[in-house]
Amino acid sequence: MTELTQLNFPANYQIRMRNDQDSSYIFCRIRKTWMVYTPEEWVRQHIIFYLIDTLGYSASSIALEVPVNQTGMRKRADIVVYKQAKPYIMVECKRPSVQITQQTFDQIARYNGIIGSELLMVSNGLNHYYCVMDYENKRYQFLRELPLNKKATS
Repeated sequence: MTELTQLNFPANYQIRMRNDQDSSYIFCRIRKTWMVYTPEEWVRQHIIFYLIDTLGYSASSIALEVPVNQTGMRKRADIVVYKQAKPYIMVECKRPSVQITQQTFDQIARYNGIIGSELLMVSNGLNHYYCVMDYENKRYQFLRELPLNKKATS
């Protein structure tokens, strides 16, 4: 069995795991399939549970590995949450051993220049950073947390 890092989320999410021969797998709630376990996928699945179970966003509003065409290079945004068919939250996932640096914020900012999300989240599962975009002044402002989905709470 793969050793799982205890991540920093407000709930103990019931993430499904299984082992076959020499490999470990994690069930993706959005793709509804078993994925090869990686530390980054472990973080991604926790964030999916956080977005759905804690913040109240619907699974149908979440897209994974959204293509981003950046100056001819094919990249992917890890998670994008849509609200009224527009990108609302974009998330960059890193494995727990990766430090969140300015380079990480530069990466999500480049992707967001194409995607145009209102909110950003960067996480390695241990540390989470949330930002709201200020497009008029071409900057972002840090938030304490992401907002709850108002539809789910009303």
